[in-house]
Order: sequence, then C-alpha cells, then structure tokens
Amino acid sequence: MRVEIGEQPAALRRTLDVLLPRVPELAAFAGRSRQVLFVARGSSDNAARYGRYLCEAWAGRLATPASPSIATIYRRRLDLAGVLAVGLSQSGRTEEIVATLDWARDCGAATVAITNEAGSPLADTADAALVTEAGPERALPATKTYTAQLAALAVLGLALGPDGAAAAGLRAAEFRAALRRAPDATEALLESAPAAEELAAELAGVRGMVVSGRGYASSTAFELALKLQEACYLNATGLSYADLLHGPIAVVGPDTPTLLVAAGSGPTLLGVVRLAGQVRASGARAYGIGGTELAAACDRALPGPALPEELAPLALVVPGQLVVEALSRRLGIDPDTPRGLHKITQTDPG
Repeated sequence: MRVEIGEQPAALRRTLDVLLPRVPELAAFAGRSRQVLFVARGSSDNAARYGRYLCEAWAGRLATPASPSIATIYRRRLDLAGVLAVGLSQSGRTEEIVATLDWARDCGAATVAITNEAGSPLADTADAALVTEAGPERALPATKTYTAQLAALAVLGLALGPDGAAAAGLRAAEFRAALRRAPDATEALLESAPAAEELAAELAGVRGMVVSGRGYASSTAFELALKLQEACYLNATGLSYADLLHGPIAVVGPDTPTLLVAAGSGPTLLGVVRLAGQVRASGARAYGIGGTELAAACDRALPGPALPEELAPLALVVPGQLVVEALSRRLGIDPDTPRGLHKITQTDPG
C-alpha cells in the first residue's frame, strides 16, 4: 500500500496524458445529456461524489447517484433519455455495476465507463471507456486507482463544462492548466509521510473517528473514513460537515476525534475552520488536512495541495492515505491484506 501511494504522481501523469486528448470526443456527450447519473460502489462511489460536485458546481449539470437495486432487484425501466450514465469500477468486473450501466443504456442513456482495466465487461458495455493508467494495484485498499478515477472524472468534467460555465470559478483553460499541475501537487504531499507517522501514533488509542469536509472535499472525507474502516478496523464515519452539525456531532468527544479536510481556498473553507473550533470547544481533538487557515484551527494538521478547490481532491487524499497506512501497521494489521476485503466485490444482482 505504501509503495502504491508513492506511485500516484506517475499514475496521474500517465492517466492525464492518455485521457486529456479525448476531451473533444467526450464533449459530444455534452449536447446529448442534460443530467449525469453515477453508478458506483465503495471507493469508486466516493470518487463519484467528487464527480457529482464537479458536474454541478463547475459544469452546471444536475448529477445524481444511481440506486443499482432499481435495475438489478426491482427491475424497473425508467426513461433515461437525455441522461449520461457514468459507471465506475477499478476492475470493471463488479457485476452489479456492469448490469446497472447496461440497464441505463437500455433505458436510453448515453454511457461512459471509468475503469483501470481495458477490455473489462464495464469498458465493453459503455459507449466510451475512460481507461485509467494506474497500473496493477496489489494492495487491497484502493489508492492509486482511486486518484486515477478522480483524474478521469476531471477530464470528463472538462469536456462537459463549456468555457465559462462556472461563472464564479475556473475557466476551462485555467482548469486544464491546474489539472496538469495535479501530479506535482500529489508528489509534494508525499513528503508529509513523517508527519503522518506522528499523527498515526497519536491516533493509535482512539475508539472511533469522524472524518468531515464539504463540497468537493467531501469525497476525500468519505474515502478516508472508508480507508480507516478497511485497513485499521476503526469505527470511522464520513460526513459532510453540514450533516455532522445536525446531530451526529454528539458522538465527537475525547475518545472520538475529528479529521477535517478542506482545500486551501473556496466557499466551504470557513465552515470547516469554524467546525474545528466547535470540536475543540467540546473537549475533542481536531485534526486537519488542508491549508494554513485550517491548520491554525486544529490541534495537529497535515498540509494540503496547492490546487484550486475544484481539483484539490486529486491530491488532498494523499496525506490521509499515509496516515491510514501508518496507523494500520502500528495497530499490527497488514494494510495490504485487511480481513474481509476483496479487490472485486460482487453484490447480489437479484
């Protein structure tokens, strides 16, 4: 797992080199689709959360998560004309995701697959396949395949959002330039490994943890919570900070700290900084991954990337991955092969 965390900058560069030239091809879906439907499970579903914010907040298109059981168990046919269905699976072999994307196409949707496996059933099912270039991933917890999916979603978002679509955000040319900087930003954050080891030592005795962010960074919060569950067997909960404030904040306390994630700028940053103050006022510890404002509000923090909010999740997850891997080893767990985890998870297709 630690080796593959370190391979992410190269994986991102390869993926962007292959997929960015396909923006004109993918832009053809923009005129055919008024809405985007994401089909995914696990880490891929956390990546899809980023994709949904990218489609709505940047490209100005309604985006929703699919409920695969509608296709595989209830077997209901819906009118998906004018919908772009995007299926995500690192293996491309999760039967439920393949079946749901095939169902969406049969219901009239255009379809795109995002997978790390060329020639996989998911890639073969879709109208267009965005095959990431992460290379073989041997550790069971997804790291480089997850960030490569984020890169593929950024390319798709670039294709779906015409120049100037985000009136208050980046223009397409700025977005593309910042996307090209993402591998370097990821590489810079690998240097936070010693600080991640120190934070892992501090977390070794906690009973649970809440991981929270909002907007684009909520994808990072949910993914890191999943990684803490998978690789550290920790009772970790991923929440938008808006949801956290609506009751679940009651679980935060001396034995249940909070890990807060945020880009270094953007409209959600102030809320995360304020939440750090609330957490500390309750007697709990607040840890952060982000810029200097968040670090100043937390008990301990790891750095975030020098990227705009729209692209920060491609690198923001890296310090958290380093903490998870270090904590797993400290707890006597093999982070490469945690119990009960399989690279391809098959749910009941109905």
